[in-house]
Amino acid sequence: MITHVSPRQLAAVTAWFEESFRTRGELGASVSIWQEGREILSLGHGHCDRARTRVWTQDTLVPVWSATKAPAAVCCLMALHEAGLPLDCPVAEIWPEFVGGGKSDVRFLHLLTHTAGLCALDERVPIFNYEAVVEALERQMPLWVPGEHQGYHARTFGFLMDEIVRRITGADSLGHYFHEVFGSPMELDFWIGLPTEQFDRVSPIYPGKISIAAADQPFLKAFSTPNSLTLRTFQSPFGLNAVSDFNQSETWARGYASMGGVGSARGLAKFYAMLADQGRWKGFEVVPQAVLKQLEETICENDDVVLLTPIAFAAGVMHDPVDRNPESETQGQKLRQLYGPSTRAYGHPGAGGSLAFADPENAISFTYVMNQMETGALPGERVRGLVERLYA
Repeated sequence: MITHVSPRQLAAVTAWFEESFRTRGELGASVSIWQEGREILSLGHGHCDRARTRVWTQDTLVPVWSATKAPAAVCCLMALHEAGLPLDCPVAEIWPEFVGGGKSDVRFLHLLTHTAGLCALDERVPIFNYEAVVEALERQMPLWVPGEHQGYHARTFGFLMDEIVRRITGADSLGHYFHEVFGSPMELDFWIGLPTEQFDRVSPIYPGKISIAAADQPFLKAFSTPNSLTLRTFQSPFGLNAVSDFNQSETWARGYASMGGVGSARGLAKFYAMLADQGRWKGFEVVPQAVLKQLEETICENDDVVLLTPIAFAAGVMHDPVDRNPESETQGQKLRQLYGPSTRAYGHPGAGGSLAFADPENAISFTYVMNQMETGALPGERVRGLVERLYA
């Protein structure tokens, strides 16, 4: 039974959002919440620049970094479904060159759950050269036996998803496929490969400041340690390592499937609203039940060797990890609730704090985007407070 969001909950979300501009360093941000295919809250406030010369609105576009990964994963799952390929099928079935480096037994499942051991490349290849990155992935030996460990594929994930979609569907890119299947039919204000005519709507983004307390976090320590797996992962392939690189129109246009999505909160929330409402939009099935099931069921849950915190994955999307310790008083409960209380809820955060998710149990979708980034591997208090109040 669907629990409907009350006016009181929406008022609490709005109050927290507004307070973030006064006391939590928010500059420009938007929130979009949908239930049963209808937008029930749309907030937009602040400015696009630190000089406060451009007003931020509900329709402002902004880079969302790794929040791009979930739409990319859905594209991959759709392509696999249309081709009749199960998740445990070897990747080499449709990508023969992938067997290099001893990867003949690597499955689509390994790629989608970040357990393939391909998070960092031994070769130094530029992120701008798609063909070179794909060829390096073909030659790369897994950094662990696929399936034995879980390590977030921060950058390589997008190239792996993109090449699978291209091979199966014949599309020019994953971004083109997304636009044809979802973006254009649903009129989504979200792109993986931004058209030139939308450039003027994009807000620049600003890096966060690392506090003394945050510097103690294992992820940030590893991220600043030369040759750590964490740092190697976020620098493979190399290039686009500065936040300012994502304020360049060329970066928006290239459509990096790991972290190149650009859109409004409403645009991304509408996509998740379709997923949360049984994959249907305006009476038509967009995503089949078989694919929705792959998104809703947790497949693996481990201490992630890259993010250095417990992370749970379904097929290409994150779930909240659950306490599995049989001797714990909180056994069976979520360790955190980025995606609300439902164990079926899924989504993906983006660097700096953006977050988008679907809660199929309550037919809710939620997206928060901003231009003043925070630090850390997972979203901070500005968005966590919104989610807590939505479900309070």
